[in-house]
Amino acid sequence: MDLISIRDLDRKNVEAILDSADAIADGKKRPDLKGRTLATLFFEASTRTKLSFQSAALHNGMGYVDLLPETSSLKKGESFADTIKTVEGYADVLVVRHPKEGSARLAADMIEKPVINGGDGANQHPTQTLIDLFSIRRYKKRIKGLNITLLGDLKHARTMRSLVYGLAMFGSEVTLVSPPGLEMEPNYLEEVRQKFGLKVSIKNEPDYSDADVLYVCRIQQERFADPYEAKRVMEKFMIRKDDLKNAKEDLVILHPLPKVNEIEVSIDSMKQAKYFEQAHFGVPLRQAVIEYVLSR
Repeated sequence: MDLISIRDLDRKNVEAILDSADAIADGKKRPDLKGRTLATLFFEASTRTKLSFQSAALHNGMGYVDLLPETSSLKKGESFADTIKTVEGYADVLVVRHPKEGSARLAADMIEKPVINGGDGANQHPTQTLIDLFSIRRYKKRIKGLNITLLGDLKHARTMRSLVYGLAMFGSEVTLVSPPGLEMEPNYLEEVRQKFGLKVSIKNEPDYSDADVLYVCRIQQERFADPYEAKRVMEKFMIRKDDLKNAKEDLVILHPLPKVNEIEVSIDSMKQAKYFEQAHFGVPLRQAVIEYVLSR
């Protein structure tokens, strides 16, 4: 099967993947996919997604092949379609990241081998959502009923769109905090509300005093016409150590990474900061995802 969007999974499917990742992370399970090959086709820069998929393949006993666009026949004018159809013959499962929305779905429609979306523009990043849900469940022992605060540019961050869907699926209470003009689309929120009964609060001022989990993404300064306004907003929404004085003692701080200056460096050493461990969870989670798509 393909995994292009978090919408491709229901709650039962998600729980099966999370349970499998738990067993892998705890050393109770090791998928045996010896003889299979993973292909990573990243038409956009990546560190965590690409390396964790390659690491996951190796931990599963697989090999992997890696397309480097800058040294491939794409430089000679080869089309996206021809590239995908060619690589299909070299691998059992393809991971595709591309800056254009809908590219992973297009790739899946063209070939028979499973395709996993490694991120398509501002659209979807399903395995990041699964890592986020996995991280929340590992640290808080549940997802349902938690107050999850998402803070940053919620209009353009693909991780946030997918995560709202996943959190609603599990019955979390969601607080969305963003600068004016960078809110998540109301139509999307209404769609998720109708499907899962999403409980959501929307704020334009930084506030996470009631949060069980604070999930931060960067303010994208390139979206601002005025660089001084961008700097003002970024400073206002930056998380500082002093800001956490009134936060819950057991607050968990997550971030999809890379982070730039939206979290003060001194927070990295605090017990609440779990974003590097979150990134490391990408290996067992993606081991489980690879096994899942190849078994369907």
